[in-house]
Amino acid sequence: MPKIKLIIEGGAMKPGPAVAQALGPLGINMGKVMAEVNAATSGFKGMNVPVEIDVDAKSKTFTITVSSPSVAEMLKKESGLTKGSGSPLEVKVANISFEQIVSVAKGKHASLLAKTLRSSIKLVVGTCVSLGIMIDSKEAKQVEKDIDAGIYDKEIQQERTETPDAKKKELAAFFVQRKSMQDKKAKAAEEAKAVEEAAKVAAAAAAPAAAAAGTPAAPGAVPAAAATAKKEEKPAAKKK
Repeated sequence: MPKIKLIIEGGAMKPGPAVAQALGPLGINMGKVMAEVNAATSGFKGMNVPVEIDVDAKSKTFTITVSSPSVAEMLKKESGLTKGSGSPLEVKVANISFEQIVSVAKGKHASLLAKTLRSSIKLVVGTCVSLGIMIDSKEAKQVEKDIDAGIYDKEIQQERTETPDAKKKELAAFFVQRKSMQDKKAKAAEEAKAVEEAAKVAAAAAAPAAAAAGTPAAPGAVPAAAATAKKEEKPAAKKK
């Protein structure tokens, strides 16, 4: 049986070149396939989902297997992001709660190479590092250390996945300040770069004009004409 592997947005599989190329030659009803895939992945709206379609070429029937989205996709969903940070160490793009980390870890635990929920949580936190996502208003790397230090033992043991409303507000307020600082820093860097580029352009434009005007050479330099004359000058003959 041919197996077709696709990555589609949950509940939003649409006809397109990739789908037609994969399913067209098999002679199955693409409309029916898409309808069943969308129904099976409707719980993962807004996330990219791995889907495998097993097709029986003789009977023109098929079965669909849906895998859970990647940890990164689930974190982006939790954070309301479409993509992670381009510079995750300097630029943070979200601030989520530890409870949300536990929720993602529980959802992915069965497919992760981790023996315990604590290990799955650490893997999820590690993905936050690469995406530029803060946790409980802290750097994800710091949260990794806090887990090892036992600071989150209670939350892990109780498997808390619901974030209190008061905490949500605190996290949001903190990130507003953090983003403001990041934006100011980025703007200052852009302005400094613009000044530097302008100086380079001005220097490049001034160089030909300076050469044409015969701008004096640097202190200590010997003019070219004088140097030539000095070489050609012959010592006076000595009187006998």
